[in-house]
Amino acid sequence: MDAQPVPQSSRWVALLSLFTFGSFVETIFFGQLGAFTPLYLPRLGIPVGEVARWTGIIAAASGLLGIPFLPFWGALADRYARKPVILRSFAIEAIAGVIALLAGNIWIFLIGRSVTSLSLGNTGLMMATLSERAPANRQGLAISIMNSAGPIGVFIGPLIGGPVVDRWGLPALLSIDAVLLAIVVAALGLGYRDRFKGTDRGPLLKMAGDSVRILLQSRRLRLLFPALFLLFAGWMLALTYAPLAIAQLYSGQDQATMVGIILGAGGLLALVISPLLGWLADRFGYWRILFVGAIIEVALWPLPALAHSLVPFGITWALINGVGAGVFAVSFTVLAHSASEDVRGRIMSFAYLPVNMGLFLGPTIGSLVTRGSVFAVFPTAAVLTALGIVLLGFAARR
Repeated sequence: MDAQPVPQSSRWVALLSLFTFGSFVETIFFGQLGAFTPLYLPRLGIPVGEVARWTGIIAAASGLLGIPFLPFWGALADRYARKPVILRSFAIEAIAGVIALLAGNIWIFLIGRSVTSLSLGNTGLMMATLSERAPANRQGLAISIMNSAGPIGVFIGPLIGGPVVDRWGLPALLSIDAVLLAIVVAALGLGYRDRFKGTDRGPLLKMAGDSVRILLQSRRLRLLFPALFLLFAGWMLALTYAPLAIAQLYSGQDQATMVGIILGAGGLLALVISPLLGWLADRFGYWRILFVGAIIEVALWPLPALAHSLVPFGITWALINGVGAGVFAVSFTVLAHSASEDVRGRIMSFAYLPVNMGLFLGPTIGSLVTRGSVFAVFPTAAVLTALGIVLLGFAARR
């Protein structure tokens, strides 16, 4: 008998599963790097009094190096195909992890962390592909599910990695991450059939420049990107310094395990809240849910600074990051619908630009506001989020 064709619904669901798995492993890796770097720095020769400053420096540097290359990844995908550009990112992350685990001093470790930013551009291309293959009434849900893997991985990664770090050290954990990333490369290489074939045969440099011009010429995108940048700057600021806040509230021996438990609680709530906000966005409108979620974030951000013990800190941190994960996911649906189909791949390759700029701005601000107390990052995050909402209002009018 002839083989029956695979239903279209099964195809996009299978693709969503593959992309979600890749995003989950990727962000486990980044979540573990972010959570345990502050605890690992003294072993690289950094004095305890300098750990907060170096935490900000490393986080900021790791978000900057790859930004100038972003237009080229989108241009390469539009000219040839998306699959090789997506595979490139996971391979680079595996290499960066190996460099970091072999580092014998702070400078080699900094190089390893900086190399990770050369992996930018993969998530946007995966979202562009999903937005083309998922049914119109499931696009918000599909993109939210895929993007919920990111925040969940960022928090679940420390939860499962904490005991490993306490027992065997960060290099052992990074070895496991490198293997998992290699598995993702193999799974995508075998399971992802790239239907997109680029038709633009212009000079690559010109295509990259056109990507930037599209962003600058669109009134909505010109405001939307800075708005998302401010929203994510607050989140990246707090996420960078949360391990140090937890370490101050916990006096036990297994600090990495405790950091993992507190951060992991946020991932569990994100598992519920992020798809819920995606479903609500499909039902009531992407912009409306984005505004509501961001406003709730502003109200929640100051609460961890008022906590004087681990339990209230953990509860408020979980609530904030559950809502933040939903806002994060819905923002990408808004971005996808703000670009026309013919340039969506190139525009979505910039999707993580606000995150990485936020990763630079947030820790840079953090290196200043934490001189008095590390808990100052939380009200500062509220201010940055509120400024982002103001810009979102202007972008929505366009």
